[in-house]
Amino acid sequence: MTPLEQEILIGLMDSFLDDSLITEVLEVVQGGKEATVFRCRAAPSTGREFFAAKVYRPMERRNFRNDQVYQQGRVILSSRARRAYQNRSDFGRKVQYGQWVNAEYATQQALYDIGADVPQPLACNGSAIVMEWLGSAGSAAVQLRHARFDRDEAIALHDRLMSNIELMLRNNVIHGDLSPFNVLYLSPEEGVRIIDFPQAIDPRENRNACELLFRDVENISRFFEKFGVRSDPGRFASRLWNRFVHADL
Repeated sequence: MTPLEQEILIGLMDSFLDDSLITEVLEVVQGGKEATVFRCRAAPSTGREFFAAKVYRPMERRNFRNDQVYQQGRVILSSRARRAYQNRSDFGRKVQYGQWVNAEYATQQALYDIGADVPQPLACNGSAIVMEWLGSAGSAAVQLRHARFDRDEAIALHDRLMSNIELMLRNNVIHGDLSPFNVLYLSPEEGVRIIDFPQAIDPRENRNACELLFRDVENISRFFEKFGVRSDPGRFASRLWNRFVHADL
């Protein structure tokens, strides 16, 4: 484990150990620019063997340069926090950091509750999210980009992901960064799970919503083309958006 990964574990251990959710951090599963995912041993009282903990990097190491396309429409209730955010002060960056993490947890919880194919979120402490572990004791579920399957399974997975995009839109959520990098493949029986929701937006409040929806659909459709799946992503996204605009989803 690198010094940076050890650094970002400090808050995680204090909070979730005290809450009797995890007893041990076992290994790094995935590292990224914004967060690191760890496999953790679950506390016996939870009835689970493992949990995944997505721990955001310390605020000063985060990159918010591309946030603006996603931040539109998010509500900041405190006038002091709103001014600080607009002025890009240190306190404003803390507000932004907290929004980014809490928005992911809230979105993932809402989507799990309506039956979307997302991991079950369990707890959030403002800098990390604990969620169900996807995979076996020996390895994590693979990203969709590394999975291989025949054409029939590819068609089923493509259609399932399109159904999830529609379900999310029906409930006023667009992922905003959907691709084979943030879809996990479990098995032919269990299918896939969509992950990484900090940038998810409410299409009623964000003027970039249509563009983001089209991009999500295009990213997934393009991936499945190499497995022989034929689709018309532009037509599908256009139909979805028109139905959403006319409250017909």
